[in-house]
Amino acid sequence: MWDPEGTETRDVFDHRKMWEWLFICEALREAGMLLPGRRGLGFGVGREALVSLFAGMGCHLVATDLGAEQARAAGWTDTDDHAGGLARLNDYGFCPPDQFQERVTYRDLDMNAIPGDLRDFDFTWSSCAFEHLGSLASGMDFVVNQMECLRPGGIAVHTTELNVSSDTGTIAEGGTVLYRKRDVEDLVRRLRADGHRIAYDLSEGTRTEDRHVDVPPFSNTHLRTTLGEYVTTSIALVIQKHAGPRAWRSRARRLLARQP
Repeated sequence: MWDPEGTETRDVFDHRKMWEWLFICEALREAGMLLPGRRGLGFGVGREALVSLFAGMGCHLVATDLGAEQARAAGWTDTDDHAGGLARLNDYGFCPPDQFQERVTYRDLDMNAIPGDLRDFDFTWSSCAFEHLGSLASGMDFVVNQMECLRPGGIAVHTTELNVSSDTGTIAEGGTVLYRKRDVEDLVRRLRADGHRIAYDLSEGTRTEDRHVDVPPFSNTHLRTTLGEYVTTSIALVIQKHAGPRAWRSRARRLLARQP
């Protein structure tokens, strides 16, 4: 799963990207989303293995990534992290090619401007993508806005950067931003105000591997690293869309109107 070229021999190891992919898989599996016929929407998929894996499990997917011009400007094509179409999304081989063609479509998409026709999906996901939208606010707006892509009761799973060295200073604008615990809690409040259910965990691991900060030359333990002056790791959000958000908001407004 980790390396389609076959140069990596380990099945599982302490790397934050592997943790993100496995977490997304397990969260969706436990929610009953990875079943034949389920519809999924992936944001900023790059060349990740999840598209191939989910298609191989029978899901029907729309995989999205930046358009080629935007990707080149952002440097994603230089690092071979840009999808650019369906051609390389099944490199991991989890889905027979003919079935992959039937089950997966690709679209260029700017996560800051989600098209209105992407609706009624059973699940959505992204793996460390929304911290690259230009600012803390833009990333949080994306998480809130992409909930409109889900059917009532649908599940969203998104991972992002978590600043574990400061809850005051951070990188708030630029190519990669770092969310603090306070930012995550603000986002959770926004989602719950819209009637969605959300699970998240801000506790830090206690193992030696969890506490190790990996810097160049990188080691085999890569759960934390540095960006600028800050130590960062990964965090995941699991969000369930409210079954009737409009009705919920209407009831909330009535209740608030009764307050002194």
